Amino acid sequence: MMGLFNSIQGAATSARKRSSSAGESERAPEGSAPDDTSILDENEGSIIMSLISQLRIGMDLQRVTFPTFVLEPRSMLERITDFMSHPELVFGAENEANPEERFIRVLQYYLSGWHIKPKGVKKPYNPVLGEFFRCRYDYTNGTQGFYIAEQVSHHPPVSAYYYVSPANKIMICGELRPKSKFLGNSVSTTMEGENRVTLMGKPEDGEYVISMPNMYARGILFGRMVLELGDLCTAKNTRTGMTAEVDFKTKGYFSGVYNAIAGKVKRNNAEIGDLSGQWNHAIYYKDAKTGNKRVLFDVTSEDAKVAPKFVFPEEEQEPNESRRLWSKLTDAINQKDMEAATDAKNAVEDAQREEARKREESGVVHQPRFFIQRKGLWVPNFTLPTDPDAAIIAVQEWMWSGRPASGGSGSNTPPK
Repeated sequence: MMGLFNSIQGAATSARKRSSSAGESERAPEGSAPDDTSILDENEGSIIMSLISQLRIGMDLQRVTFPTFVLEPRSMLERITDFMSHPELVFGAENEANPEERFIRVLQYYLSGWHIKPKGVKKPYNPVLGEFFRCRYDYTNGTQGFYIAEQVSHHPPVSAYYYVSPANKIMICGELRPKSKFLGNSVSTTMEGENRVTLMGKPEDGEYVISMPNMYARGILFGRMVLELGDLCTAKNTRTGMTAEVDFKTKGYFSGVYNAIAGKVKRNNAEIGDLSGQWNHAIYYKDAKTGNKRVLFDVTSEDAKVAPKFVFPEEEQEPNESRRLWSKLTDAINQKDMEAATDAKNAVEDAQREEARKREESGVVHQPRFFIQRKGLWVPNFTLPTDPDAAIIAVQEWMWSGRPASGGSGSNTPPK
């Protein structure tokens, strides 16, 4: 063990040296985007020295306390909204007569959100039990979308989420169960869980079920730190026989490129097309029958514009809403006050431990507010009306019924 300590300590010293050097060491790894990489400044020191007393090869990082300078200033519950950044790509998909085209439209939505991420190698806050985040989207076509996520379990951590746009007949439900491990010179995060997409205008299709790639933070001991997506994920619709396997490729040591994807689209096990490109640049689909190749998503196009989120001001939020709950930590990170950030982070986590102790002593089992578990899956404890206008009213009343009435519009639902 002492040998491991010495080797890591030496690597940490090298990390400090590279943080203050110029020239070649300041450049991002060849083929990567500058925003995919990060390097620690002299005041932050080394991430390794902050974690050294906690790490063991192969250990689960759920209980490891990460230093605040590696945190992205938002909760994982809000970060999940990145997956909902371009739902307009699937608006109207129910009108496509060909099930293959409907499937491709859903793939477009799924693949389009990965380019949105913080600069460098950062991780969002781990949500605490009972924490939730909710927002509304206003789209350029005059319609709206609504999103809510809640931390429904702490051990193991599970985030449940729900998005719906009644006017555009799209619904997305799912859960995320991240598991992180220390691998030596990298940290891997296995993104267990799935997205379940429903085209409400095409109920006979049922659900489109999509898994997620895993994430890797490379170079935490030596070299420049780089964030990568990796491994195989799947998309399927059992009713139409459509499937896709998408390989998020990690760069090899001597060959390959960063952020590449490749995949095969099949119907009833017969290959009908393939996917290629880079998830942070452009993604392509090639039809196997015609040979025609088209762009599914291009981050430089107009389609890459993200609809802004409407979130009530923090003073009008409930105490366990994400932005209000973590507001002191967020402010401290934005002000680069790491001492205040650590204090704020500890305060939230200490309060969570105290609540857990009280529940255990009283024999109370936590009950999620917005979600319930059915057949092993987390779903909203809410029934959406079939009429779009009624659905818009109902979903807002369900999501914001407990919002303080002071300030804002003075009502219990956000303004239209």
